[in-house]
Amino acid sequence: MPVVYQVSFAKQAGKAVNCIFQAYLNLEGIPMRKRIINLVPKQTVDSDHKWLDIEKLALVEVTSEDNKFPIESALLPGRVLGWRASDPGEQIIRLLFDNPQKLQWIRLNFEELEIERTQEYVLRWSLDGGKSYQEIIRQQWNFSPEGSTSEVEDYQVELPAVSILELIINPDISEKNAFASIDKLLLA
Repeated sequence: MPVVYQVSFAKQAGKAVNCIFQAYLNLEGIPMRKRIINLVPKQTVDSDHKWLDIEKLALVEVTSEDNKFPIESALLPGRVLGWRASDPGEQIIRLLFDNPQKLQWIRLNFEELEIERTQEYVLRWSLDGGKSYQEIIRQQWNFSPEGSTSEVEDYQVELPAVSILELIINPDISEKNAFASIDKLLLA
């Protein structure tokens, strides 16, 4: 049975701040010190960003595509199926913008419900039409059907004039039979 204490422990803006401490006695009769804190509400990214309409702004290149999971399903907000490669192994999604775009936010959402695998992806951009590239992120993620089935990454960036954005996905760094997929690739 916990012992409950209410204690004023600090002052903020000239007012005492109250916290509730609960103490459970361990085997030696010494209480563990802990306190209940308030969570700061998470900011919803979707409401803060106007996602770019890639369909109107860029030519999209993919190394392969499953007809049931076309690339536009991952690039356009409101679509639910996502993209999936038709061939196993490393795949590339390349966005060639008609006019250079200023990018401030990139969201990647991957999901794997069926197999355990370690995926690696590289996200990079070009200012000069593909003559040179700069890496934004290189990351690995371990998917497990009984554990981690999705990865959502939000990157705040300051890219002033992107002519090409390229996502290279290696769906499984140990096996070459896995199929690359992405649920969402959104840009703001």
